[in-house]
Amino acid sequence: MRVVIALGGNAFNQPGEPINQETHLKNVDLAARVIAKVVQEGHQVVITHGNGPQIGYLAELQRGDGAFKLDVLNAATQGMLGYFIVSALDRYLGSGRSVAIVTRVEVDCNDPAFKTPTKPIGPVYSEEQAIELAKRYGWIFKQDPRGGWRRVVPSPTPRKILEVDVIKQLLESGYVVVATGGGGIPMCNGVGVEGVIDKDLASSLLAIELGADFLVILTDVDGIYINFKKPSQRKLDVVRVDELEKYMSEGHFPPGSMGPKVQAVINFVRKTGKKAAVGALERGYEVFKGISGTQVVP
Repeated sequence: MRVVIALGGNAFNQPGEPINQETHLKNVDLAARVIAKVVQEGHQVVITHGNGPQIGYLAELQRGDGAFKLDVLNAATQGMLGYFIVSALDRYLGSGRSVAIVTRVEVDCNDPAFKTPTKPIGPVYSEEQAIELAKRYGWIFKQDPRGGWRRVVPSPTPRKILEVDVIKQLLESGYVVVATGGGGIPMCNGVGVEGVIDKDLASSLLAIELGADFLVILTDVDGIYINFKKPSQRKLDVVRVDELEKYMSEGHFPPGSMGPKVQAVINFVRKTGKKAAVGALERGYEVFKGISGTQVVP
């Protein structure tokens, strides 16, 4: 079976932890153990990952200076985080079994997202800090659903994974592939552009283009909920894609958190007729086996 496993930000950083090499290496070990179990069962695996905290951190280091734009910072985070994942997998699969690919993703030059930034990057700020940074650097901030304020940048819709053929060849040659990190580098007419593509939507597109059999999104919650954090909240254990679309249209999934994940699994299941799942990283193998998380079926 060909599987795409999308790792959320908690694969590298837990809330409140510093963004540094030590914490990244410690946290990514859990993801590596989950992925290794899947690989050892004989499946072809592609790993994708987010980069919101990391690209935000790099942007912070050059506040207002603009020495490197977001497309270049995305490439930098793909290399860094891919290196961490591959190094962790080496401990469980042996050296040379996995490879990380810096991946570019085609977007529409006229995507309305370039005029309406929505993708959060970097740390969480207080309202006072956000106001000061917005004045000083012209950054745009929005409230994070989990509290505080975060910088937001354009998040264009992914249209085509440019390295998909290379990724296929590596899979068929027996490699575990890390690709489309941070949603991939957004490319418009062959040129990198300012923006950060949503990791889950890019992962879904990659899974479709690869002809994957299963899309698994691992994050910091144990599944998809309706009426989340309300007295009537309910976890969806197994849900048909048409039912999930109905909940999506009713506004159950905020765009800054669960919304892109739900849209990603809807896109994949609708396009392929295969299943997808969303669940907690620490129970990632159980999510893959269908006994944890939310399983989305045709």
